[in-house]
Amino acid sequence: MKIRITKSLIPNLFTIMNMFCGFLSVINSSEGNFYYASILIILAGIFDAMDGLAARITKSASEFGVELDSLSDLISFGIAPAFLIYKIKLYSFLEIGILISAFYLITAALRLARFNIQLVGFEKTHFSGLPSPLGAMTVASFVLTFYDNSIGHFVGMSGTYFVFIAIIIGFLMISKIRYEAFPKLTKEGLRQNLLLTSFMIFSVIVSIISEGKAIVFLLIIYILFGFFRSIIKSTVNYFKESFSK
Repeated sequence: MKIRITKSLIPNLFTIMNMFCGFLSVINSSEGNFYYASILIILAGIFDAMDGLAARITKSASEFGVELDSLSDLISFGIAPAFLIYKIKLYSFLEIGILISAFYLITAALRLARFNIQLVGFEKTHFSGLPSPLGAMTVASFVLTFYDNSIGHFVGMSGTYFVFIAIIIGFLMISKIRYEAFPKLTKEGLRQNLLLTSFMIFSVIVSIISEGKAIVFLLIIYILFGFFRSIIKSTVNYFKESFSK
């Protein structure tokens, strides 16, 4: 039997690595290795970005790749962070904890489903609602920054705050707040959104200098920027409509 290897294999391999990292994250969470579980979610996010980049470089974007990517994202950015949240803190809330962690998973699934039906072509300039990879990476970066695995609790912040953060991220994922997509790594793509390009470069430099500890704060800046911009835009549009009547 002849095995046919196509260009789409390259981006699909990155997608599979994304899925594999999500699966390993669940295993590590179940064993109480929350540090490694969080690292694996971050790695899944990197592979998720690389599969899209590889698809553009090889010009091999396909509907199969989109569906595989969505299924992988549900594991890595829905199931893995929801289980991490439950095992690290929510288990102590008993049934309420199960419902809250399930809420995170459900909102991630709804976010991915909405993205799939709104996707036109394979390129995107913005997102409606916080992207599930960024939501999951925010949860993971909070653990990496504030959770001490050796003593088994949060340092510098209350674990209860972490629960509220997870709930807020869930609501942001199913919201209609506009978040800009990161620019394509081409001259034209980088020039089209200089502000976001500058933020990306700044984030990489700061993350390296801080040895990754600043990632959570950079993600919060991105989330809050989209949130407040949406509020300001809605307020301006409201007054415009009011004065035009």
